[in-house]
Amino acid sequence: MTEQPHDKKTAETPAELREQVEQTRHDLGETVEALAAKADVKARTQDKVAEVKDQTAAKAGALKAKATEAASRVQGKLPDPVKDKAAQATEQAHTKAVQAGRLWEEKAPEPLQARTAQGAQIARDNRGLLFAGVGAAVAAWFLYRRRQG
Repeated sequence: MTEQPHDKKTAETPAELREQVEQTRHDLGETVEALAAKADVKARTQDKVAEVKDQTAAKAGALKAKATEAASRVQGKLPDPVKDKAAQATEQAHTKAVQAGRLWEEKAPEPLQARTAQGAQIARDNRGLLFAGVGAAVAAWFLYRRRQG
């Protein structure tokens, strides 16, 4: 350990020696910091989780845009009678849902109603993603039916 590195000259004055010692301390400090960062598994894991979360959000946004585009394309190609029937079916479904909701409020136990309300709130909070998924499923179904017929 007392050997001098071959590429560095030895200090000729005490000031040069102090400068070399200070530089060595600085280099050693950076090395220790780098090793500590590599050893901090929790921080590295959190960084990776954040990175994956960002990537997932970006992919979900791209998927949502593609699904919306596909649903628009399919909707644009649908004939008017099909659109009218879909509107009627939507209205009927809405009416039945309102009736079922009233019946649910009358008959369901309170704890079950609370859990269901919580699930409904989660669905409302993620409405865009939910609609994009349903739109993509409907578009895929229409395309499948079109190719079969």
